[in-house]
Amino acid sequence: MAFSVVSKKSGKTYFLHSKQVKLRGDRDQTIYYFAGEAKAGALDALPAGYMVTENERTGLPMLKKS
Repeated sequence: MAFSVVSKKSGKTYFLHSKQVKLRGDRDQTIYYFAGEAKAGALDALPAGYMVTENERTGLPMLKKS
């Protein structure tokens, strides 16, 4: 089951995903993002050292290092 968060502002459910991207200089980095549907790349739990916050203006969830 994918990790999900319900927005306090809109009541919509968002699912956490991760993706490996290649940056300039051939450096790989993992990015984390929330999407409205659970698709390929959905995570079952929060990554270690992160916590979920919510943008006060838009109500969108974000990951923040704790």
